[in-house]
Amino acid sequence: MKKFLSANEAVAHAAAQAGCVVASAYPGTPSTEILENIAKFKDTIRCEWAVNEKVAVETAVGASMAGARAITAMKHVGLNVAMDPLMTFTYVGPLGGFVLVSADDPGMHSSQNEQDNRNLAKFARALLLEPADSQEAYDFTLKAFELSEKFQVPVILRLTTRTSHSASLVELGDFKPAPHPLIPYSKNIAKNIPVPMFARAHRLNAQKRTEAMEKEANRSKFNKVVKPAKGVKVSAKAKVLGIVTSAVAYQYVKEIFPDCQILKLGWTNPLPKALVAKFAKSVKKVLVVEELDPFLEDQIKAMGIKVVEHKTELNMLELNADRLQNLRHEILGDVPKAKAKKVPEGLPTRPPVLCAGCGHRGVFHVLHKLGATVTGDIGCYTLGAFPPLNAMDSTICMGASIGNAAGMKKAGLKGRICAVLGDSTFFHSGITGILSALYNGTPVTTVVLDNRITAMTGHQDNPGTGKTLAGDPAPVTEIADIAKACGYKNVVKVSADDLGGLEKTLSTAMDSGEPWLVIAYAPCRIAAKLTKEGLCEVDPEKCKACGACFKMGCPAMTRGKEIRPGAFQMVIDPNQCAGCKQCGQVCKFGAIKRVR
Repeated sequence: MKKFLSANEAVAHAAAQAGCVVASAYPGTPSTEILENIAKFKDTIRCEWAVNEKVAVETAVGASMAGARAITAMKHVGLNVAMDPLMTFTYVGPLGGFVLVSADDPGMHSSQNEQDNRNLAKFARALLLEPADSQEAYDFTLKAFELSEKFQVPVILRLTTRTSHSASLVELGDFKPAPHPLIPYSKNIAKNIPVPMFARAHRLNAQKRTEAMEKEANRSKFNKVVKPAKGVKVSAKAKVLGIVTSAVAYQYVKEIFPDCQILKLGWTNPLPKALVAKFAKSVKKVLVVEELDPFLEDQIKAMGIKVVEHKTELNMLELNADRLQNLRHEILGDVPKAKAKKVPEGLPTRPPVLCAGCGHRGVFHVLHKLGATVTGDIGCYTLGAFPPLNAMDSTICMGASIGNAAGMKKAGLKGRICAVLGDSTFFHSGITGILSALYNGTPVTTVVLDNRITAMTGHQDNPGTGKTLAGDPAPVTEIADIAKACGYKNVVKVSADDLGGLEKTLSTAMDSGEPWLVIAYAPCRIAAKLTKEGLCEVDPEKCKACGACFKMGCPAMTRGKEIRPGAFQMVIDPNQCAGCKQCGQVCKFGAIKRVR
């Protein structure tokens, strides 16, 4: 059986085929589609969106301890949140196979930083597999469950944006999803409760396990030497060069260095040192090509193997064929440097922008008007930082907005300060922030942009939506109830489309000297299918081209007639307008009316 699958889809199919019983994750690009596709096998896999990555890992850990095969998935920064349980679970060790998919984002296509989670895998003493394409994503995931049970170790499957979202033909074999039989559970406190007296023994076991895994890695078919194909002309310089590589970097190496011997590593932690040493002896020069950190190169150098030095930058941002061509030009000198690609002239630019009708827009418009310092968070609303809204001062990580605002207050920063985060982010890691601010007497105003969906990653459900990943009904968690339970006296809910109400509420809150939680509510227009709820139009007779409406930054607004130099009347694109009426509230001349 063959299917055309992305690596994310291939992982989901492999989890089903391997008999995975429990799957838990928090959505984050580029990993989101893994759980969304596992949900298609809900008859055999119990899958769920957790409120954050730490809980997702803990859920999968519990399933593994009960003897079931379990998988969890997250983007690279999500693993930072989940490291606490993972570090201890590598000591305890799984019973049922445990697989953690870390989807890294070289080049930061949709992330606030660039990190190489191979380092975290080594740090945690986990087994690390790195597929280079969708077929390997499928094969490696199947094997990962077996290796996890064999060595009683968490297995990290590392994808990157390019592998996660690239699709190719995958041979699925005899595809018959069915739950794997549970490994019988028995109470074992010496194994599952790592108090110091037990944890010391676990530490020794982890070292012995690493040694055993390295021996297995040296003979694993996931690590192999790839020789030039028949008919490929091999120059004298290429003949003596051997390249060590892994993951998607292999694809670029295979394309640009087809005439060189390649040691392709798929099992990269622990490093198969004997195999690497044998390969190094078979060639005169060793070149290491990897994406992001010199994870392999540093270990190979530490083995005493001389590695070819080069000036071509490989350890920052995403690799591509041009960069490898420049590397070949430097090392072998038989190809020209890649020509810089020029952007065709005359093409319009389109920076990222909040959708037409987005409720976040009104909140940021008001906060900018009120002159507030705004600590932001991770979500669509990060776009509130850019012109013309210019209403966000910081973004660090999930839930950091509240702590950042509290820190600014404690440091004595003058003026209005406001923390802003979305509903899903609030559930993820905002609750501890508001509780800490209240407990420590810090008068932080927190605005929860409640659009009732996890919007940025593609409209996934969360505890506030009333549905589970599988589409089943779920209790609706009210943010106001949580805040009141934490002890907040000032909890207000206001429509995010009501600019007057927002201004009055936010100015009162920020000037009160007390902790406030403001819920700015407006459903995501796309998720709620409200993109055609209404239509606004501009009366050209009343429009004075003052430009106030353009400061909202709505993509439905376009320039119309120029009535004086540099002053344009506004025209609303009927194909984009969602009828939110925010623009009409900033027009002093009554030129904008809702007509449908």
